[in-house]
Parts: sequence; C-alpha cells; structure tokens
Amino acid sequence: MNRILSAHTLFPLTAALLGAGVLISAAQDAAPRLVVPDGKAYKGRKIIARVYDSHFALGHDSYNSMGTGSDGKIYYVLSSENIDQGAKMFCFDPKTQQIKEVGDVTEACGEKGSKAIPQGKSHVNFVEKDHKLYFATHVGVYSYVDGKETMGIPPAGYKPYPGGHLLSYDLKTGKFEDYGICPEREGVLTMNMDTRRGRLFALTWPSGIFYRYDLATRNQKSFGKMCAEGENGTGPAYRTVCRSIVVDPRDGSAYFTSSEGTIFRYDAASDSVSAMKGETMVKDYFGSYDPTDAGHMGYNWRQTFWREQDNLIYGVHGNSGYLFRFDPRVPRLEVMQRITSEPSKRSGMFDQFSYGYLAFALGPDGKTIHYLTGAPIYIDGQRLAGKAKTAMGEAKGLEDLHLITYDLKTGRYTDHGAVFYPDGQRPLYVNAMAIGKDGMIYTLPRITANGKTRSDLIAFPGPLKK
Repeated sequence: MNRILSAHTLFPLTAALLGAGVLISAAQDAAPRLVVPDGKAYKGRKIIARVYDSHFALGHDSYNSMGTGSDGKIYYVLSSENIDQGAKMFCFDPKTQQIKEVGDVTEACGEKGSKAIPQGKSHVNFVEKDHKLYFATHVGVYSYVDGKETMGIPPAGYKPYPGGHLLSYDLKTGKFEDYGICPEREGVLTMNMDTRRGRLFALTWPSGIFYRYDLATRNQKSFGKMCAEGENGTGPAYRTVCRSIVVDPRDGSAYFTSSEGTIFRYDAASDSVSAMKGETMVKDYFGSYDPTDAGHMGYNWRQTFWREQDNLIYGVHGNSGYLFRFDPRVPRLEVMQRITSEPSKRSGMFDQFSYGYLAFALGPDGKTIHYLTGAPIYIDGQRLAGKAKTAMGEAKGLEDLHLITYDLKTGRYTDHGAVFYPDGQRPLYVNAMAIGKDGMIYTLPRITANGKTRSDLIAFPGPLKK
C-alpha cells in the first residue's frame, strides 16, 4: 500500500509554507523533513499569474467579494481580521493597470471610530443594477470554540459586532449607500439580487436567517432560521449555512439549499419561503454526509449561477466537485460531470478545502464555465495529505490551484493546468473570481513577499482572453 504523507501539522499556514521551496517540519521523533516542490519544479501544464499590490498589508482570506463592473473595471474587497481596521474596497482598471482604493467598508456603514468589532469582510459577489454595485458586509474577527468559528467576543474597551449591512457603491459618483443592518445583528454570509424587481436576498451567519430587502419600499422582512440553529448550533442543532442564493429573473424566485439537501424557494408573488417538493440535492454521486457534523457543506450546493440562454441553474457541489444543472419549473436536477482537476480525478479524493471552492462562474461568452479548484501535490510519487478532520471551512492541507473550463455547448471539459506566481509560489485560499470582459481571470489568494503574507489581487489569462 502506498504511504500517504501527512501535512496536518502545517495549518494554519505560516509564511514559511508559502515560499518557493517549502520545508515541512514533522513532529519530534517522527518522519524526516519533507521538501514540497515549488512551481519551478512542477512538470505539468503551468499558468503564470501576475501579482498586484493593493497596499493593504492586513488583507486576509477573501470569499467571493469580487465583480466586473459595466465599466469593465474589477471591483474587490480585501478582508481584515484586525480589531481596529476592517475590510477595504478597491478598483482595478485593466486598461491602465492601476489600483484605486475606493472605500473603507466600516466607514461606509457609518461605524468608523465606534470602537466596535469592524466590518471585516464581504462574503458575497457584487450584483450591478443601474450602475450601482450591491453587496453586503460580514464579521472578520472570530472566536474559536471546539475548533469552530464563532462570533468574535470583543476585548475590553470594544463593543460587539453591530451586524452586517447591505450596501451599494455608485460607479458614477463613487458614493456608498447603506440599507441597514441584518436581522439579529449577525453577519451577511450569502447574498443575491433580483435586479428587475429591486429585491435583495441574504442568509446570515452564524444562524442561517433568510431575509429579503425591497429597494422601492425600504422594507426588510425576515423569514427566520432556515437550517436548525445554523453554524451557531451544537450537536443535532448544527447545520452548515448555504453559501449561494440564485435568482430566477423570470418570476423573481430565489433558491438556496440546506445541508440535508432541501432546496428552498422564495416565492415573489406571495412573499414567502417554502421547501420544494419533488427534488432535492441528495445524490449518491455527491457523497454521504451527516448534516449535524461540522467541517463540510453536506448536500448544500457550493456555488451557482442563472443562465438565461436555457433558463437553468448551474452549480457545483463543493465537496464532490460535481457540476449539475437544475430546472426549477419541473423541478429536476441533473448531475453532469465531475469538474475537479485531472490530478484530483485520478487520485479519487476530495480536494483539500473542506467546503469546496467558490470560484465558479460563467464566462462573458455565455457558455464557458470557469472553475478554480484544487489538485493534489505528490512528493516522490506519494500524495501529500492534509488533516483528516476539521470543524470549519479551511484548507486541510497544501495543494495546487488549477483552472478548469467546461463548454456548455459542446460538453468539453478542459484542465488548463496549475497556477503559479513568477517566483514559484502557489496561490492559496482561493475562493473568489472575477472574469474580465476580455477573458482575463482575477482572484484574491494569499501572497508572501519579504516574509509577510497578505491576500491580494492576481490575474492570468483564461481561454477566452482576447
């Protein structure tokens, strides 16, 4: 039997891991030190990314928090774990290659200088309507209980987190608008928008409260907890909260899931939410999950989008990496193909990020799915394994990052290879993606320079690059 090399002592990742030649220290009296080959030693297909500096040294792991504006610019939010400095929003102009800081997210919420836990991140993608980018804010300061992330307990002299906000950023005036705090002063984990009717939909963290906000009436309505006690629960009350809401623009319906596999539908006509009958996310191909157990997404879909060409929802199941499509009018869900990397397929194993990857989107041609996902690293023919178990969303071990595309017209799957920086580093903690109008791909991974690690913008050409 092949020996599997364990890297569970690696995490949380340190700057030493991120260098070009990574040394892995085993426990005392254990196996000898291992050297993880860097990108310069990698023999497969490679994509070399360009690294940018937003000059925000506190930048931390970003989830979603990106988008391509109608002006062709790339907008993104860099998170922060700092108690005194929250997240910041930036704009990258592909024409000039210049980055501009457009705002402090905590200040945009009217909370700058309040001595409260700040707005540490945005966990949602931007949605544009009438030249305004709509998004939401989330907490970035956590406490850890039994290995799980919980709402941050403020240190002496600081107030609790005031709650996540729905915001917009005007592309013409550069001004923010605040639409208020979410129910129970939780963070906003998931958001989407019905741009035709002006309604925003969101799920909160940690409890998984679903609510909607109507721009015309300024009315906010909560529908309560949709997944037991969410990630705030323990034992049988625990459920991982869904990370993607998808909107059917034809009738204003909004769809999301639970870790048990239930598909929920918000009905715009009745302004109500109910579990769909006749179809679920429970599929043998997706795996077998205990929804009360932490550290995985269960039967939740990981990321989704609506495709107007065929009026279908396309999504990826995070842990298994299977692509699926869902027709809500039937309803019927079809499993299409596993779109993990070629090395992952050959290994037969799940990728290292415990929830699966969020960087899944439709290209500007309307038919090419882009997906940034993991691939195992091999040392002397042996797969580098990570932690066997975790209680939260995190990378359980070190792995490569691959760009996958899937052509919805031809059914062609392509693994374009592994992404590296010019110095051989691997992009780590990649759960965000924006695709430029010219086909350039942007994401927000960890970058180490001069012994210090930050999350920041990188870019590389995709197959649609003009």
